[in-house]
Amino acid sequence: MAEESDLDKTEEPTGRRIEQAREQGQVPHSRELSTFLVLIVAAAAFWMMGGWFMQRSMVIAKKALSVEPRFMLEPSQMLPRLADISGDAFWAFSPLLGLLLLAAVLPPFFLNAWVFAPKAIAPDLNRLSPITGFGRMFSWNSLMELGKAVVKAGLVGGVAVMLIWSERDEIFGLLAQPLDAGLAHAGNLISFSFLVFVAALIVVVAADVPFQLWQYFEKLKMSKEEVKQEMKEMMGDPQVKGRIRSLQMQAARKRMMSAVPQADVIVTNPTHYAVALSYKGGMGAPKVVAKGMGPIAQKIKSLGAENAVPMLEAPPLARALYKHAEIDSEIPSALYNAVAEVLAYVYQLAGWRQMGGTYPVPPRNLPVPPELVPEAA
Repeated sequence: MAEESDLDKTEEPTGRRIEQAREQGQVPHSRELSTFLVLIVAAAAFWMMGGWFMQRSMVIAKKALSVEPRFMLEPSQMLPRLADISGDAFWAFSPLLGLLLLAAVLPPFFLNAWVFAPKAIAPDLNRLSPITGFGRMFSWNSLMELGKAVVKAGLVGGVAVMLIWSERDEIFGLLAQPLDAGLAHAGNLISFSFLVFVAALIVVVAADVPFQLWQYFEKLKMSKEEVKQEMKEMMGDPQVKGRIRSLQMQAARKRMMSAVPQADVIVTNPTHYAVALSYKGGMGAPKVVAKGMGPIAQKIKSLGAENAVPMLEAPPLARALYKHAEIDSEIPSALYNAVAEVLAYVYQLAGWRQMGGTYPVPPRNLPVPPELVPEAA
């Protein structure tokens, strides 16, 4: 049978299919969103904290370029001094590094793509295959990435031209400013320009994120046969389920048969149905401990005879109990009177066996509601 093509995959992915993909590390991913968040956070940080960064940088640079004679005479002190200056630089820029780290890990949150998948980092020789790599170079995804790169270059370039043109007077005015004021003004212009450039990328992000989500779910689409197979796996194979039900019924039948010897009476049809009843102290009402028809009824009667369990032929009552009473459950209230007469006969029979006397007369015309009696088998 030929493999199904992508054209056959017309069904939306099921929750199980998506979960399996996540376990393999396949989650929606947008490079443009990641790049945008990192750059916009950096631009905002420089815009709000640029002066502080510049001040700290100047202090660190002055400290690094001011070499005391004792360090020149003792080269062994240069390494601790370098570590001290590096520590100052790290702590000075740690707020920026922390913000960039947060921006780098946030994109999966927006795409619901946070997942730990060890299978995704497992060695895979197919990733090193030149043929596979060559195929990726000329794939539809690569063409899309090329198109996005061209759009980004054109967008950023256009924004740059517009920004330079709009700020041309201030740019040329830097030449007439004192050095300190000019540097500060230039820093503000650069920070503002960087922020505008990055903000322009939101257009690319707004187009890329929906496309990546669409492409992700498109790759996970399933054929009708795959959906049916998944449903079969989740619901269970019919043959296996049938076998399980058969084993469960056999186990229940064994438990039911084991309760027959302790029953108080067996009500029969006399041949088609048999229902074993028990009534012990503490019960709210008599309980059905076994029931069956056909071969099972004959088995119940055989076990009852072997264990001297009293039997009573009462076809309407037997059929009503079989139809409306469940195993290990109390009998319906509508049958209380009829079963009470049966139990009274059983107790009289037990007394006759012990004491002798007149043999008790089996009850006839038991008060069984006609609507509870199914048609005779």
